[in-house]
This record gives sequence, C-alpha cells and structure tokens, in this order.
Amino acid sequence: MKRAIIIVMDSVGMGELPDAEKYGDRGSNTLGNIAAAIKDFGLPNLEELGLGNIESMKGYKRVQSPKGAYGRMSEQSAGKDTTTGHWELSGITLKKPFPVYPNGFPQEIINSFENAIGTKTLGNYAASGTEIIKQLGGQHVKTGYPIVYTSADSVFQIAAHEDIVSVDRLYEMCRIAREILKNEHAVGRVIARPFTGAEGDFKRTSRRHDFSLKPIEKTVLDFTVEKGYKVKAVGKIEDIFSKQGITDAVHTQNNMDGVEKTLEYMGEDFEGILFTNLVDFDMAYGHRNDVNGYANALKEFDARVPEILSALKDDDVLFITADHGCDPTTPSTDHSREYVPLLVYGKKVKHDTNLGTRSTFADLAATIAEFLGTQAPSSGISFYKDITV
Repeated sequence: MKRAIIIVMDSVGMGELPDAEKYGDRGSNTLGNIAAAIKDFGLPNLEELGLGNIESMKGYKRVQSPKGAYGRMSEQSAGKDTTTGHWELSGITLKKPFPVYPNGFPQEIINSFENAIGTKTLGNYAASGTEIIKQLGGQHVKTGYPIVYTSADSVFQIAAHEDIVSVDRLYEMCRIAREILKNEHAVGRVIARPFTGAEGDFKRTSRRHDFSLKPIEKTVLDFTVEKGYKVKAVGKIEDIFSKQGITDAVHTQNNMDGVEKTLEYMGEDFEGILFTNLVDFDMAYGHRNDVNGYANALKEFDARVPEILSALKDDDVLFITADHGCDPTTPSTDHSREYVPLLVYGKKVKHDTNLGTRSTFADLAATIAEFLGTQAPSSGISFYKDITV
C-alpha cells in the first residue's frame, strides 16, 4: 500500500535563487540567516535526514551518513507566493505570474465589490495583516465596513471583526470577490481574515479561509484520485487547490495541530497522497520578522520528526519541503524568492543520496506520479529511481 506523505514547511526557504534580485530578495536565506542569528542553533532530527548536507546549506550540521535522500529545488514558475509554490510542487509551472497590486486595486474593482456586497469598504492598500487591523480596526467596528487590503503576493484580503461581520458573511463576501476577480485581475487567492478583540488588542483568529483559483491544469493530485486512490489534505492545502484533487481534508489551528492531524491520517489505511501545510512559520513568524519565534517553531517541528518517521508504514515515502521563503531577518516582511529544501525518507528509500539541485519544484510531483503509478503531470523530471533501493 503505497503512500506519498508531503509536509510543506510553509516559507522555510534555504537561500536566494539566481533571479532573487529581480524580486527584491537579494541576501534572503530563511534557514541560513536564522541559524546565523541564533547562537548554537540546530535542527538535529532534520540534520540526521540530510538537511546540513544540502548544497550551499550553512549553519547546520553535516552528518556522515544521512538517513535519507536530500537536495534542494528551484522555483521555475514566475512568482513567490503560496499558490504558485504549491501548484508547482504538484506539477504546474506558471509562465505568467499572478497579478499583484502594490498600490491597491483599481477603483473599478472596488466599485464592483462594494456594489455587490451593498456597503463601502476601508483600506485598499498593501499592508501587513496585523498592522492594518491596528490602523483601521476601530473605524471598521464603528462603520461595519470591511477592510480590503493586499500584500506583495497576489491576494485580495478582507478583514472583519467577528462581532461586526459574521464569519459566514465574511466568507460570502470572499466568494463574491472571487467571482469579480477574473481574467487580468485573477489574483491567486481571496483570503478571509476574521479578527476579534477590542481596539488596541485586535487579534486575528484561526477561522481564516482562502478562496483560491482552481488549478489551470491537472495535477498529480488529480491523477492520484483518478486512479482510485485517496488524497488527504491537512491545513490550507484544500484551499490552495480549491478542493480540486482532494478526497479528504481537515483544517488546523497551528503547526502542532497540523502534525497531530498528519499523524492521525498516517494511522489510517489508504493508498495515495497525504499533503500537509504547516503555516505558522510563514504566517505567525516570517511575515512578522519574528526571528526567535520562527527559530522556536522550527525546533518544535524538528522535535516531532521522530514521531512522524515512526508512524511511516513499510511502503510510505516522506517528502519534507517548502513552497518559498520568508526570511524574518531581512527588513522585508514579504515572501522571498529562495531555493527550498528537499528531504526524502522511507524504509525503502536509499540512505545518503544526494539529489543535487532540482530545476523545478515539479520534480516532486513527477517522482510521486512514478512512485504511485499514475499519469505524470506536464512538468517535472522524476528522481524516483535515484531514491529506491
């Protein structure tokens, strides 16, 4: 019973890509810069899998004989956002980036949205999600107008206090925005950002929800389902793929809840894919430039790695990777254009196998397709034969 278990450490990049300067990300190295900033920092369980043996990786212990296969992957698609990264991991390479709006959305988009929801809006500029509710949360509570904002990513975000706009109504507004944002304005994600609390102490809640574009072509997830296998999604994976190619899904409160839900699915009998996103690295620490918080989150995940390895069945293959960077040590609070680590482990996976630098994240999808015997996606070159005993 073959299962591919993918764990995406959201934003855990490992060094600038050759074109990083074009994205304003020169010098970004999420893992490397955290190790340099924190005295005696290490991730011993990930290092045992080969983290410190990956090309150009600095600040992490190189081990004599890693327990798994290791390498790094380049992003071939244009962009550095969540949707682009995850789609490429599943076999889609985007030639054209999703649209971004550093100066806010065109007035015709805002007018259409306000007419459709029957109320005015606040904001319409690029901002940190925690900062904009500090700036506009009080005005929102007084007026009831939802807060619209964006970031460096291709996102249309709507923030509302749960006591002023119900979460269901906020989700409905997001669906309306998703219908409006098409063609040249087809942003990668519309995101509901509910928050609670009083002015001066507003806090975002875990009831965030992403309304993504549907994938533009079939992914390895679709081909897995077509073969009659399961695709179980943990965290925001279901949202990123707009439920396409997903048979079972569960959302999570935080990284450790994501690990628990992953372990629960691993305890079930099924064939196919288990796809997990651990979002706290990015959402709670990377975007807030919280170096210590990010480092602690990495250590917290690293401490759970032995449990994950112990839960693997005989034919399982575990892939640990990321979707982009979000270096908390740089002035920027945005995602960063970085290589991502690739760690592969299984009872039948060759030890100490250097997979080098893969030219695209889609090599992961091609490998999983060969492993499961499904149709291969349009992008990617499989490294399955390199990792099998």
